[in-house]
Amino acid sequence: MTAVPHDLWRPSSGCGDDCLPAAGEVPTVPVARRVLRLVAALGMLLAGVGVVLLLPVLPTRERQAAVSGWARATARAFGVRLVVRGRLPRRRALLVANHVSWLDILAVLAVAPTRMVAKREIRSWPVVGLLAAAAGTVFVDRNRPLALPSTVGRVADALRAGRSVAVFPEGTTWCAGDGATDCRPGGGFRPATFQAAIDAGSPVVPLRLSYRCDVTGSTTTAAAFLGADTLLRSVARVVAARELVVSVTIAAALHPARDADRRLLARAAESAVHLLPTAGAVTRARLRPVPTVIPAVGPRVAPVMPHPGRELDLAA
Repeated sequence: MTAVPHDLWRPSSGCGDDCLPAAGEVPTVPVARRVLRLVAALGMLLAGVGVVLLLPVLPTRERQAAVSGWARATARAFGVRLVVRGRLPRRRALLVANHVSWLDILAVLAVAPTRMVAKREIRSWPVVGLLAAAAGTVFVDRNRPLALPSTVGRVADALRAGRSVAVFPEGTTWCAGDGATDCRPGGGFRPATFQAAIDAGSPVVPLRLSYRCDVTGSTTTAAAFLGADTLLRSVARVVAARELVVSVTIAAALHPARDADRRLLARAAESAVHLLPTAGAVTRARLRPVPTVIPAVGPRVAPVMPHPGRELDLAA
């Protein structure tokens, strides 16, 4: 772990190779199983081409089901099991999550087939870029800071139109290992996209993404996609891991007032993501601008238990 300077437009984490699991730390599957997973994953990427062609002609609900189904099947192909705790609100919302891996995108789309906010470079990725564009992804050009208000405006327009939007406001991936607080990107959650929720009168729903190995019963950084890492190396770790599980814990929605401070809203969402107990204790807050403190939250109520139909087994 190394300290990194804070760059508003190009955030980076303090992660290094020492953040990744040591050889033999994570149980693995046989080589033949890894090859089968890779073949299945490549097949799902090719199937994504068909999804791209179908999306423009499908009604909204069927389009969302197609994207969600593709994400679930692709996660299954990689050998990942998805567990969901909590429920999403029925109305459109700005979904904000911590960022660990390229798998995060599949996990979010499998749970909530929303529009995504992603860096512009993803637009040029084979198949994935086409699927992202066809699904209405809002691309961010981090080389043009002056274009940020326009990006926020597009997110607000999508929310007003009844579409949920998902964003990773840390701006970069990091290992999210136990006790690795020094690795967290400097500056915390970027507040810009939270302004879109305020402008559109939309709730903000924090999502906590975590990865564990079911064999050992402990969290793992095997799925982490770090700055010095390569996509091929990261994919190789994922397909080799035995019983890798990604958990998506849905916190209670934050409801900003029309005059809310986006920085306070971002801070409250970040606290919900990083301090939320695994069981998902619920709080509900209506945020208003105050001089120096985070607004008080409402009374604590019973934990949200997984809905019978919301725990999805996507193991390959």
